[in-house]
Amino acid sequence: SGFAPYCVFDGTNYQDLLHEMTGQKTVPSVFINKKHIGGCDNTMKAHKDGDLQKLLGEGREVYEYDLIVIGGGSGGLACSKEAAALGKKVMVLDYVVPTPKGTTWGLGGTCVNVGCIPKKLMHQTALLGTAIEDARKFGWEFSDQVTHNWETMRTAVNNYIGSLNWGYRVSLRDKNVNYVNAYAEFVEPHKIKATNKRGKEMFYTAAKFVLATGERPRYLGVPGDKEYCITSDDLFSLPYCPGKTLVVGASYVALECGGFLAGLGLDVTVMVRSILLRGFDQDMANRAGDYMETHGVKFLRKFVPTKVGQLEAGTPGRLKVTAKSTESDEIFEGEYNTVLIAVGRDACTGKIGLDKAGVKVNAKNGKIPVNDEEQTSVPHIYAIGDILEGKWELTPVAIQAGKLLARRLYAGASLKIYHSLFWPLEFTVPGRDNNRCYAKIICNKLDNDRVIGFHYLGPNAGEVTQGFGAAMKCGITKDQLDNTIGIHPTCAEIFTTMEVTKSSGGDITQSGC
Repeated sequence: SGFAPYCVFDGTNYQDLLHEMTGQKTVPSVFINKKHIGGCDNTMKAHKDGDLQKLLGEGREVYEYDLIVIGGGSGGLACSKEAAALGKKVMVLDYVVPTPKGTTWGLGGTCVNVGCIPKKLMHQTALLGTAIEDARKFGWEFSDQVTHNWETMRTAVNNYIGSLNWGYRVSLRDKNVNYVNAYAEFVEPHKIKATNKRGKEMFYTAAKFVLATGERPRYLGVPGDKEYCITSDDLFSLPYCPGKTLVVGASYVALECGGFLAGLGLDVTVMVRSILLRGFDQDMANRAGDYMETHGVKFLRKFVPTKVGQLEAGTPGRLKVTAKSTESDEIFEGEYNTVLIAVGRDACTGKIGLDKAGVKVNAKNGKIPVNDEEQTSVPHIYAIGDILEGKWELTPVAIQAGKLLARRLYAGASLKIYHSLFWPLEFTVPGRDNNRCYAKIICNKLDNDRVIGFHYLGPNAGEVTQGFGAAMKCGITKDQLDNTIGIHPTCAEIFTTMEVTKSSGGDITQSGC
């Protein structure tokens, strides 16, 4: 194995010399080919990570890259750039398999291309429509009919996303990360095949790999779903206004998309199988649903689609949807221009050759179990982001995980990511219902009333929640909130003046600001 114990008579001098060379006082002090490994723990870790075999010359394989990252989304980009900054030779492979409608996009992953970014821009478009309605009550006078141009919005959104795609490519190049637009799949534990859009195959090897392939929308599995329906992957670059739309699903993606489409003035129905936002606080979920209904979104509850057929082709065309009740024999039939499916997402792990590499996957959901170092069942292969089993599917989580993983692998850092989620007078002049906004905190009475849950339904929710999220990480208590001076007039100051407990049944309506 390369280890040869032997005795020396002048041991004290040798120990002093070793300490001077390595800074290590304990024994054993392991060297391989003149390279100091460390003590027992470091040697065992090197064995676990596959570094020991390489140092001992087993196979004597020299890999082309220190690290290959599969997936160019939030987590993959963060990890690859951090590893490259730490002096490693890094490759990123990213390939978007076209949707059944043929939609594809550039570097950057779901969030940038078909997720958070375009969603927020289209949500802002809808908010501006509401602002126009409010404007007259603030004295703005205009007589022209206000209409919305889908193509103008879509072009503006796509142009912005295109600039982000280019920026990511430039950033990788500047940091000496080799970006390859090709579909990666393992052929051996340390070797992948990369196939580009023209079908050309290339092979690459690496000492370590990071899987960051993310997820894609799930379809219904009923006749006509892939032929005639779209998902969020298609919506944000849809070349025509979707018209009368049926949104199938009750996920946050379903409600967000349904909300902004209705805000653009479209006829929107959301078909709900059971409950809104499964897994979320149902008090908040139902309040959000009530708010949407008062703003024009229709809900068709306790129904599931059984088939989708085309009545007329076009942009948009006309579709016939057949659905059945989950509680009776009732059948529903309706006509829509567009059917948007938002019933969940599946991990992109089934076709990347993980069996060839020996990586264990949960067969039920395609998710990858990892330890607290993001290490899969194969020591030199790691995974981050939405494909992890039992972890939060959030962009900031993936970014932080990617950075910290690279630092642990190549900078000796011991930080780990702890996956966590904080639950999440503009209305007065327009005469909107003052008491539509709602805030709630949950405190642990057994731990000094520490705030362990945070809920907010109102304007600028993301901005408000971010700050309180940091406070919760620091262990903020109800007493500390009460002793904080509110910034007035803001919505967020409500959290400094809360007095009514849920169990008391007291009145929480506000008569003024």
